[in-house]
Amino acid sequence: MDLRNMNVVVTGGSRGLGLGLVEALVSHGAKVTVVARSADALESVRAQLGVATVSADVTDAAAAHRVLSETRPDLLVLNAGAKPPMGRLDKLSWDDFSATWETDVKAGFHWLQAALRLPLKRGSRVLIGSSGAALNGSPLSGGYAGAKRMLWIMARYANGVSDQADLGIRFQVIVPQQMVGGTGVGDTGATAYANAMGISKEQFLARFGTSMPPRDFGEKVVSVLNDPQFAAGMAFGLQGDTGITILEEATA
Repeated sequence: MDLRNMNVVVTGGSRGLGLGLVEALVSHGAKVTVVARSADALESVRAQLGVATVSADVTDAAAAHRVLSETRPDLLVLNAGAKPPMGRLDKLSWDDFSATWETDVKAGFHWLQAALRLPLKRGSRVLIGSSGAALNGSPLSGGYAGAKRMLWIMARYANGVSDQADLGIRFQVIVPQQMVGGTGVGDTGATAYANAMGISKEQFLARFGTSMPPRDFGEKVVSVLNDPQFAAGMAFGLQGDTGITILEEATA
């Protein structure tokens, strides 16, 4: 997939892993539009990287349809997500437990529907951000693991719709398999688990092995898009030590 002058939309691309991906995409020549809620963060990324920006609530169905209608991206990356309230199962309120379902899953639902209903042009790709928690659980982050697993399952559903309607749109899942320091979700989770274990955040993060800073994450996602060895994959695990692993093959 040649990224030069490719039209790309990234939700949640103004900070953290999303920003690392935007930096990588821009360095490879893509024309990127970043969608996020914070006007200040958007202005910062626009000034830094020269990208287009749209201030919008990613959980708003009308905003998803409007942005995709106006931009018609070749590549859509759904990266936006909330920092999960941290706590043991018996300590959380339902609102805390379900926060990531009301943000991450709700946003994914509306943007996937918009991509299918518009639809995006034939040959487009949609990347959905998940998490290693979708495989292993995350007992201190409420419904986070289930929300990230649901996004993975929704990507399968979307591929099924694309096949049935002969849309030619491909949906794939990106699964970071370690917490990443310097990001909102990573720092929040690492701090909570480190405190529970009586160690420092840095000691906890070191347990994952080689770190995967946001820009390195971004370059790995670019490899998923460009490298023919990953052409058969539907879900990809990304890790500092092991690089990129195909977690689920695409169905015929």
